[in-house]
Amino acid sequence: MSDYKFRIARVGAHYWEEPPISGDRGSGTIFFSGCVLKCKFCQNYPISQGGVGVDIDENQLYDIMLRLQDEGVHNINLVTPSHYIKGISHVLERVKPRLDIPVVYNTGSYERVSSLKMLEGLVDIYLPDYKYADDELAIRYSNAPDYTRIAHEAISEMRRQQPIDEYHDDIMKKGLIVRHLVLPGHSDNSQKVMYHIASIDPSMTVSIMSQYFPTQYIVDNCPELDKRVTQEEYDDVISAFEGAGLSSGFVQDIDSAVEDYVPDFDLTLLDKYIKIPLTE
Repeated sequence: MSDYKFRIARVGAHYWEEPPISGDRGSGTIFFSGCVLKCKFCQNYPISQGGVGVDIDENQLYDIMLRLQDEGVHNINLVTPSHYIKGISHVLERVKPRLDIPVVYNTGSYERVSSLKMLEGLVDIYLPDYKYADDELAIRYSNAPDYTRIAHEAISEMRRQQPIDEYHDDIMKKGLIVRHLVLPGHSDNSQKVMYHIASIDPSMTVSIMSQYFPTQYIVDNCPELDKRVTQEEYDDVISAFEGAGLSSGFVQDIDSAVEDYVPDFDLTLLDKYIKIPLTE
């Protein structure tokens, strides 16, 4: 038995993912604390950069996945897992034979291809962000040098592992959905991202998100982002999606930029998942 440790901030059914991920029973999310990116506009900053969370071991993570499955969720959704990838791959090797639902890897795509190869055969659905086609923005807002190349190679590897999108009753069972959050004042970056995605595979499904809203943390760190995405900016990105030859995707109403998309990180909600071990 190895001694991998993890810090998590939330476990439970989540209903604000894309429709084929959340469905009507929710996506069984496990939010990991910490993140390899340091995005100044992060709306989950208390856990991604603030360290909020509870420490667990790999047996507890194993049990959490089985508890979520017992609750009837559509999938096991690992959110910001990159910095725990070795431990996660070890747990998935153990638990995968007992899972009848897909495993989702939900990431910012600042990933080494060599690391992603550890997940081959263990992850059914990749849910990566493609944040930037402009490395100056990547450095300014996420402290992520060479993000464009690294993310492009990472998503290409994810597509190699899951080349076909499979659905059953409108719920995704295998495949990949690429996400992109449009930032106010930077629709030119977003338009370029659409073409980068299409160059990997124009058949990929793209989720174009307009849900950005400025929190106090964002205002303090990036005053130029203290505004919402305009309808014109968002429409320009949708036009670029079509111009790049992409045809499968999800869009949001511009009024979706509300706090409803931010999960509740009340750590007391973790109690029922980590107090009583199930592992035999």
